[in-house]
Amino acid sequence: MPSPANADAEGPVDPIDCHAHIFDPVRYPFHASGTYDLHPAEIGDAVQYRAVLDANGVGRAVLINPLGGYGLDNRYMMEAIAHSQGRFRGIAVVPTDIAEADARALYAQGIQGIRFSLHHPSGPSLGDGNGQRILQLAHDAGWKVLIHYTGDLLVAAMPLLRESRATLVIDHCGRPSVPDGLKAQGFSALLELGRQRRHYIKLSGVFRFSQQPWPHEDVEPYVKALVEAFGIDHCIWGSDWPFTRMDRRVDYGPLYALMWRWFPDRRDRDLVLCGNPARLFFADSLATQEAP
Repeated sequence: MPSPANADAEGPVDPIDCHAHIFDPVRYPFHASGTYDLHPAEIGDAVQYRAVLDANGVGRAVLINPLGGYGLDNRYMMEAIAHSQGRFRGIAVVPTDIAEADARALYAQGIQGIRFSLHHPSGPSLGDGNGQRILQLAHDAGWKVLIHYTGDLLVAAMPLLRESRATLVIDHCGRPSVPDGLKAQGFSALLELGRQRRHYIKLSGVFRFSQQPWPHEDVEPYVKALVEAFGIDHCIWGSDWPFTRMDRRVDYGPLYALMWRWFPDRRDRDLVLCGNPARLFFADSLATQEAP
């Protein structure tokens, strides 16, 4: 199997990691709105993450403000973006009643979207009465809306998501339950969403629901079904570094190498690793677009 390590000629020109978290609890202590604590071995800062990207030949990245640890406090991620010379963009966690002016200001500073974790009841919720408003605001402000959940939780949110004009990005393949099979209610709802061909699926986090060691062959039917439903033009990849809340070792390189296994065709691989995420997250900022 070709891989980034042994087939440089087949590697993408400018790959983008669309899912990583960074932590610096010394300079930015964890916030009261964080929903869970982290073990010291799970923590990695921006300097360490840049070293991981460099070692694997990955050029750019999208930082996801972690609900665990930081919650609504986006300051450390914003600092990392500001000092990245355009290498990083970000996804924030914000209250659903955020003012439109604040949303547009965040976008101008490299924030490309917001995230909702449907399985964390203490985080911002689409079901708090502001769901329709925040989805409309996201569309108007140019934000993508990332949806993270487990099991069948997507089903209850589908009526609201179907009506939304915002671009949705579903995290971690929807985290399907492998024992429940491809026809499980939650996974069927995800495929239905994908067939609209206007939303995106993030082919990440397979180690979180696979029941087999790397290369996680049991997830491959799910990846195939997602690519068929969403279309290759709406698939992106993310590492989920530094792999928090895991009870076993996870490494960056083998996860990245799965792209060569899943997408042996270079054009498909380049779309997933480069073209699609560049279009989705690295377009000109709102401030640039509105400049005379």
